[in-house]
Amino acid sequence: MTRLASTVRSPVAQFLAAGLLVLVVLLAVTNALAGRAAREEALADAGATTEVLARSVAERSLPRGLVDGEPGAVDRFDHQMRTRLVTDQVRRVKIWNRDGRIVWSDEARLFGEDFDLDEEELDVLDHGGTDAEVSDLADPENRYERDGGSLVEVYTRIESPEGEPLLFEAYFDADQIDDRQAELVAPFRTITVGSLLLVLVLATSLLWVLTRRLTRAAVERERLLVAAVDASDAERRRIARDLHDGVVQDLAGTSFALSALARRPGDPGERAQLLDATTSLRSSMRSLRSLLVEIHPPGLGADDLEAALHDLTAGAADLGVEVAVSVAALGGVPDDTVALVWRVAQEATRNALRHAQARRLEVTVTRAGAGEVVLTVVDDGTGFDPAAAGDGSFGLRGLASLARDHGGRLEVASSVGSGTTVRLEVGT
Repeated sequence: MTRLASTVRSPVAQFLAAGLLVLVVLLAVTNALAGRAAREEALADAGATTEVLARSVAERSLPRGLVDGEPGAVDRFDHQMRTRLVTDQVRRVKIWNRDGRIVWSDEARLFGEDFDLDEEELDVLDHGGTDAEVSDLADPENRYERDGGSLVEVYTRIESPEGEPLLFEAYFDADQIDDRQAELVAPFRTITVGSLLLVLVLATSLLWVLTRRLTRAAVERERLLVAAVDASDAERRRIARDLHDGVVQDLAGTSFALSALARRPGDPGERAQLLDATTSLRSSMRSLRSLLVEIHPPGLGADDLEAALHDLTAGAADLGVEVAVSVAALGGVPDDTVALVWRVAQEATRNALRHAQARRLEVTVTRAGAGEVVLTVVDDGTGFDPAAAGDGSFGLRGLASLARDHGGRLEVASSVGSGTTVRLEVGT
């Protein structure tokens, strides 16, 4: 149940992790884009406010003589504009002529001072429009604004009654711009987060349902596969039992009868024929026993492996192959490890007997340090080039994968004309 639960949860957990990562990235990107757009909108609002103050208030009230610094004109304009231009949003106002002289400001100490205008300000004077930038409080003309925090200056063009272009410059508190920006971003952030979370919840729910269905289907397939394997195993066991209890026993009985007849006095030729028939029957019995082991190996345990390997190689003598089987004490080795050793030995032995044209075959099982079991199958056959064999050796490739699944290592060493060595190392 734990493995099943983890199977169900794992894809959902992975999707949630990926979804949250994507959500964070999207939020960061959209927040940056929305912040930039909101910043531009906040500055546009400041620009609109500046244009209203410049054209609807300041320009309409400009008296003649102001740009020339006539005291009466300056005093009259200052009296009218001081409270109308400087508001809760606007911290400072300056009006410049093209020469960089401040012809009026709500800060009287700046009247008549000359400073250099930058290219952007001159461009607005020449072509109109509105521009905004963060105020450099280190500039001399901003020395009276240094104690009030960061400012954003917005400037536009107006004209004096004499037709001279003037630069109207309003200073806004940067914190107010930031507040306006945050106010504009908040709805977009709410919509973005809500939409993404809704999509994530819906997708997660759908994935959960699909995962549950896939898991149930996988469990059902596994059940059917296990049932098929059990049915196949039962059928193989029945066939092996029938052969052992029927044909093998009949052959054994016939072999014993013929051997008894061959020992009786009589015609030497007939006795020789009987002995040949007995030898042939015994060879057939060995082949059948090996076949029975391949069809359905005995219930393998640490104590049964040596006998199973002897049965597996019993038919080698009929092929003229000398076989040596050696199995060390395997007390305490788990059955699944013994089964893996058996399967590798079965495949390696089958390959040696069928394809290698070997004259000698050695199957050795030993215990190594740290409790490892080592299987070595060595033949003196024709050998092969493992690199040239490629994907042709499906049996050994599958066993190598199976060995890795058990935490072991399978190595095949061979060369043309020098035989083959198959070595399995697996922990216990």
